[in-house]
Amino acid sequence: MSEAEGVRLQKVLANAGVASRRVCEQLIVEGRVRVNGVVVTELGSRIDPEGDIVDVDGTAVQLDTTKRYVMLNKPTGVVSSMRDEKGRPDLRRFTKDWDERLYNVGRLDAETSGLLVLTNDGELAHVLAHPSFGVTKLYIAQVRGRVAPQTIARLTRGVELEDGPIAADKARLLDTSGDTSLVELTLHSGRNRIVRRMMAEVGHPVVELVRRQFGPLRLGTLPAGRTRELTTVERGALLTLSRSADGATEHPTSPETP
Repeated sequence: MSEAEGVRLQKVLANAGVASRRVCEQLIVEGRVRVNGVVVTELGSRIDPEGDIVDVDGTAVQLDTTKRYVMLNKPTGVVSSMRDEKGRPDLRRFTKDWDERLYNVGRLDAETSGLLVLTNDGELAHVLAHPSFGVTKLYIAQVRGRVAPQTIARLTRGVELEDGPIAADKARLLDTSGDTSLVELTLHSGRNRIVRRMMAEVGHPVVELVRRQFGPLRLGTLPAGRTRELTTVERGALLTLSRSADGATEHPTSPETP
């Protein structure tokens, strides 16, 4: 690409929502912007937004405006599919407001609510969904019975299921009230209904389950059944994760239904 071609870097950054044009110029001068892994400090620098990879302070910048990233707080009773063969409520009602053809990243079973990502970015979806990349998910489970500290320790130490051993990355007891307890579990496993099976194995079947976090994304106060586009910061965090994953296209994607 000749010097006369391309778009000025500060304009590209501003258009991507990083900051105002003036602030973007300052970021460049301070050496905080990289293009294809190389620090660029010249304000006259031009890049190809369609082919170059840009990051600011190590966080990826989304330049491909054809990609869409949406967060859904999936309600219970909805299956994680764009078309259910049995005619059950599916995800189509949540994607009709976007022109792009969006699809879900991984799955939540019908009776589990919480954070689900909808996107048309296949490479990113692959990295997020496949357990080999270690993307963690945080769940809050209301379970039957009063959970003891020894049970929490057992969850992180590992339990034996019919399809092999499994251990939570983190586990903690949030509350015990009456005949139920609230347990927070963090896992990166992609095995089906894994949270429900783990809790049943330790004698505390799940009453209600919600996913509150997926990788760098947090559900926050998004109401059940509502969607929103990811913020610039959230998109950058996901793209950074995707770009840092080695061999992202070398492993088959496996469905994930806690």
